[in-house]
Amino acid sequence: MPVRTFTMPKSLNESLASQQPPNTDTDRSSLNGVKEAYSPSEREPLAESSPKEKPGITYAAQDKLPKLPIPELEDTCRKFQAVLAPLQNQREQDDTAAAVRDFLKADGPELQARLKKYATGKTSYIEQFWYDSYLNFDNSVVLNLNPFFLLEDDPTPARNNQVTRAASLVISALSFVRAVRKEELPPDTLRGTPLCMYQYSRLFSTARIPTESGCQIAQDSGSRHIVVLCKGQFYWFDVMDDNSDIIMTEKDMALNLQVIVDDAETTPIQEAAKGALGVLSTENRKIWAGLRDVLTRDAESNNAECLSIVDSALFILCLDYTEPKNGAELCGNMLCGTSEVVKGVQIGTCTNRWYDKMQIIVCKNGSAGINFEHTGVDGHTVLRMASDVYTDTILRFAKSINGQAPSLWTSTSPDPSKRDPDSFGDASTTPHKLEWDMLPELSTALRFAETRLADLIQQNEFEILEFAGYGKNFITSMGFSPDAFVQMAFQAAYYGLYGRVENTYEPAMTKVFLHGRTESIRVATLESVEFVKTFWADNSPQQKVDALKKATQKHTALTKECAKALGQDRHLYALYCVWQRAVDEEGAEAASSNGYSSPVDGPSSEAGMSPQQGPSISPSPPRSPSAKNNDNSRSPSKSTSNKPPLQQIPSLFSDPGYDRINNTILSTSNCGNPALRHFGFGPTSADGFGIGYIIKDDSISICISSKHRQTKRFVASLEAYFLEVKRLLRSVKKGESTGRSRVRESEQEKKRGKGKVIKVETQWSEAAAAVGVEEEAEEEDEGLGGYGFFDAGMLLQALKASQEEKEKPSEKAAGNARREIGKKLRVSEY
Repeated sequence: MPVRTFTMPKSLNESLASQQPPNTDTDRSSLNGVKEAYSPSEREPLAESSPKEKPGITYAAQDKLPKLPIPELEDTCRKFQAVLAPLQNQREQDDTAAAVRDFLKADGPELQARLKKYATGKTSYIEQFWYDSYLNFDNSVVLNLNPFFLLEDDPTPARNNQVTRAASLVISALSFVRAVRKEELPPDTLRGTPLCMYQYSRLFSTARIPTESGCQIAQDSGSRHIVVLCKGQFYWFDVMDDNSDIIMTEKDMALNLQVIVDDAETTPIQEAAKGALGVLSTENRKIWAGLRDVLTRDAESNNAECLSIVDSALFILCLDYTEPKNGAELCGNMLCGTSEVVKGVQIGTCTNRWYDKMQIIVCKNGSAGINFEHTGVDGHTVLRMASDVYTDTILRFAKSINGQAPSLWTSTSPDPSKRDPDSFGDASTTPHKLEWDMLPELSTALRFAETRLADLIQQNEFEILEFAGYGKNFITSMGFSPDAFVQMAFQAAYYGLYGRVENTYEPAMTKVFLHGRTESIRVATLESVEFVKTFWADNSPQQKVDALKKATQKHTALTKECAKALGQDRHLYALYCVWQRAVDEEGAEAASSNGYSSPVDGPSSEAGMSPQQGPSISPSPPRSPSAKNNDNSRSPSKSTSNKPPLQQIPSLFSDPGYDRINNTILSTSNCGNPALRHFGFGPTSADGFGIGYIIKDDSISICISSKHRQTKRFVASLEAYFLEVKRLLRSVKKGESTGRSRVRESEQEKKRGKGKVIKVETQWSEAAAAVGVEEEAEEEDEGLGGYGFFDAGMLLQALKASQEEKEKPSEKAAGNARREIGKKLRVSEY
C-alpha cells in the first residue's frame, strides 16, 4: 500500500519564526481600515448564491493585527490583590499585600524588563510559554486537556444514522479544510474587527507527539487522507487530491464507511479490543513516548508506517457501536468514551479513540460530536469549524432540493463523479485496514493503559442541564449580560450548597491580537460575594435584584478588560517563566536548594499545567512549596535568605495567594451556538467542577463534570435558581408597573362589561411540586422569600408556608394548639 513518510517539523521556536513574519507594534487604530477590507459577500458568503472568488482572504488581516500588550506591572499587582480579596481573610490579605510590595521593590521591575526584552521581535510575549505549559504536561490528556462538542442532531431524518451522518460530516469537514488551505475562509470578526486566524493553520493534519523531553506538535501540511476507527480497528483512505479538492462524493463516502463497519464486525469485539492501540494515546506522556519508540524501532515491522498514517491524517473519524441513552451519557462518550468490561476485556468506546488528534465521533444512532487536542487551538476556533460543518450539511441538503440554494464556501471542488480518474493522481480512495504487529511489549502496555483509563473514567461523573425556561432573550430583556447572569447562577448555586465562595475561572478570548489566545476572568469578586449572601439571606426581591445587577455589571467590566489582554493571570505567568529562565541561566542548583523545585523542566505536572480547561485552558505555574508548608501564615516579605538576586523565588510567587489563584474549583467556559447541544471538559482539580455552558435564545445548556462531588445536586440547584431568579425579576418588574400587556390595560381602561371575566387560578404540576420548583407560568405567587440554604427542594416548604399564611385566623389559632409530637405508644392494660 502507498505510504507517505511523516516527518517531524522544526522546533516550535523555529516554526513560529519562519511561519510568521516579524510584526511591529501596531496601533489599534490601524484596524479601522481593516474592517472594510472585505465586501459584504466575503464577510457573509450566504448573502449571495454565487460568491465571487477572492483567494487569500483568510489571513489578509494578520499583518495589521496589534501584538498582545504587556500590562503595566503595578496594574497587574493591583488586580492580583483584587481577585484574591473575595477568597482571603484579613490576615491573608495583609500577607499578600506585603508580598506584592516586596515584589514591586525587588524582583518585579527586573522581571518586567526581562520580559519586555524577551518579547522584542516575537509574535507574542506569552506564546512560547503557553505552548510549553501544554506540551510539558505529562499526565493523560483524557479528561485533563481535551474538551468536547456535542452537535445537534442532523435536521434531515435520512442522515440520522451512523453511516449517512458520518459521511455528511466528513464531506462538510473536508470542505472546511479546503477553504482553509486555499485561504478562502472568511476571517472571524468581532463587531467588525478582524480576529487572528493563525489557529486555523494548526487545526488539521496535526498531532501531539510525545517525547522523553516533552511533547511536540507535528504537522503534515500535504496530508490528504483520513483515518477511521471502528471497534478499535484502524482504516484509512484518501479524500483529497494534491490541489486540496475533494475526490469523493457523499455517496462514495457512505459506501466506504459502510464497508469499514462491515469489516470491523467480522472481528469479535473482545478480540479487536486486544489490539486497540488507540488506548495507548491515553497513557502518561512519558510512557507513551517510550511505547512509540517500541512501535518504530523494528525496521522490518510496518508499525512505523501505520503510526505515520495515523499521525499525518487530516483528522480521525470514530464510529462507535453504542447508542448512549441520555444526554449525560452522550457527553461522557464524547469526552472520554465509555468503560464496559465483559469477561475481563474492555469493550467500551474508550478503546475507539486517538486523543492526540482532532476526532469526529459518531454513535450508532447518528449522534455526533468532536473531541479535540487543545494545544494549538482554542474552543472559539473549533466552534467556527463545527458551526460551518453543521451549516454546510443543511445547505447541501437544501441544494439537493433547489439547485439555486446558496453555498457556504467561496468556491467548491469539481464534482468528483464528473472528473477524469487520472486527475486524482496516485490517490487511493479504497479503504485500507492498518495491521499492527502486536509485540508482547505492546500487548502488555495496552492492558495496563486500559485499566488506568478505566480507573480515570470511573473517577469522574457527568450531569447535564437543558434548561428550557428561558435564555438569552429573556435575560437581555431584563437588562443583564447573558454570560454574567449565568456566571452569577454558578456562584449562587455553589454557595447555596457549600456556604462559601471559591476560585472561579472563565476564559476571555484575546484573538483581536496577533496569535492571541485567552485571558483569565476571575469570576469571584466582592460584588459577587455580596450578591450570593444577599440572595440567600432574608432580603426583599428588590435588594436581591439590585445586588445581582451590581455583580453582573462588575463581571461585564472584567470581561471587557480581559478581552483587551489586560488581566493579571497571563502576565504573571509570563513573569514567572522569565524568572525560571533567569534561574536556568544563573544556576538551577541554587534555585532548587531549600526545597524549591527546579524550573529546568518547565512547569510541573502537578500544578504548572493546572489546566483551566474547557476549550480555553489557563496555564498556571507550579505551586510554591512555601504555600503548602507554612500554613498560610508566613509573610514572604520577611524572608531572610541570603540567596543571590533572582535565585530565590520572588515573594509574589511564594505567597500562598498565588497558589490559591492557580487552584481553580469552578472551571467554566461559555462556548457554543445553536449548532451545539452541549460542550464540556473534565474538572481541573480533585475537589472542583468543570462547567461548559451554551446560552441560546430561549434555553441554557450546561454540562458539569466532577470527581463524584454532588454533581447531580449542583445541577438541581442551578435549575431551581434559574426559576427563582426569574420569579424575583418579575416580582420587581411587577412592582415597577402593572405588569399587564397593553391590550389588557386598554380593556381595563375601557371597562367593557361584556361577558364574565375568567379568573386565572394558580396551579402547580405534580412534577413541579415533587421537586419543589416553580411552574414557569406561575407569575402571581407572592411572599416567597427564596428557597432553602442547603437544598433546592426547600423551595417547596417555602411555598407551603406561603399557603399557610393565607389560612383563616380561626384555623391559625387551632394550629397553635399543642401537637402530639413523636410516636404514640400503646398502653398495656393490667
